[in-house]
Amino acid sequence: QARLVESGGGLVQPGGSLRLSCAVSGLNLGAYGIAWFRQVPGKEREGVACIVPDGRTAYADSVKGRSTISRDHAKNTVVLQIDSLKPEDTAVYTCAAGSSYVISLEAYEYIYWGQGTQATVSS
Repeated sequence: QARLVESGGGLVQPGGSLRLSCAVSGLNLGAYGIAWFRQVPGKEREGVACIVPDGRTAYADSVKGRSTISRDHAKNTVVLQIDSLKPEDTAVYTCAAGSSYVISLEAYEYIYWGQGTQATVSS
């Protein structure tokens, strides 16, 4: 049974860094693409970053240049780090697993989803 559990959210000051972890169980991380999404109440879900088994990555324009997604196969974990945080980075962040062949930030490409973790950027 596939399970994705996010951690690392919380309150962070503007300009700081956010490091989110997605612990994956019940799936072979080497066979799935993993993406991070975020959503603010009243707004559409936004794909933030994704990584596929061969290491290719993609980022949303809103975080490009200040974020990194990486995977630790030994720990079956995918980590998203966002630096130079802005208040508009405040959201519930959720990780998801989907096809290993597709680099996509579209939610419909992903099959398994975590519950999400709240990250708030505020002074």
